[in-house]
Amino acid sequence: MKTTSKKKDVVKKPPTKQTVTTSEKIIPEDKQKIIEQFAQKQGDTGSPEVQTALLTQKIHRLTEHLTQNKKDNHSRRGLLKVIAKRRRILNYLQKLDEKRYKKLIESLGLKK
Repeated sequence: MKTTSKKKDVVKKPPTKQTVTTSEKIIPEDKQKIIEQFAQKQGDTGSPEVQTALLTQKIHRLTEHLTQNKKDNHSRRGLLKVIAKRRRILNYLQKLDEKRYKKLIESLGLKK
């Protein structure tokens, strides 16, 4: 005697889109404060100091996000990319001007 098992059709719901909280976004006022603090001259947004400071803020936000969402490997990969980019910029600044590099490391509270 054969028993037939009926499989229920499972309807999968599409994944819900997670909303980004304000702690994960860069607030323009904070970004402007960082730019003003690390700018070499008026209107400077591209100097290594400003770029490194903005990337450091982004790294802090991502690490905070990853402490709450331990399995978010996509964000973890993004974090590693941002860290590598900051390291490249710091290496460039170190070769360019050692004094500026040491001052920036000290003001951001970074190692090395």
